[in-house]
Amino acid sequence: GLSYTWIFNDNTLRVQEDSRRFVSQETGNLYIAKVEPSDVGNYTCLVTNSKAEQSVRGPPTPLTLRSDGVMGEYEPKIEVRFPETTYAVKGSSVKLECFALGK
Repeated sequence: GLSYTWIFNDNTLRVQEDSRRFVSQETGNLYIAKVEPSDVGNYTCLVTNSKAEQSVRGPPTPLTLRSDGVMGEYEPKIEVRFPETTYAVKGSSVKLECFALGK
């Protein structure tokens, strides 16, 4: 039972209401599509273990915009982290995460 939440400038990031941001509940990674000036700030990951009823907060990670307008080169790729086998009970829901990365 781990869950991941991201804090943006000391406020909980509401990614459910934001189509540009996504938090992977598999890895805890925060993905932001098309970074905007309003995204600049400090991001902190909060990991909660519901069984142990404990949370741990990571160090803040600053996000800044480059002033030179240069973007790193990223080759287009599909990033998939599916397990070799996924089991599900008939009638249940299964969530698989797939990300398209690139320039």
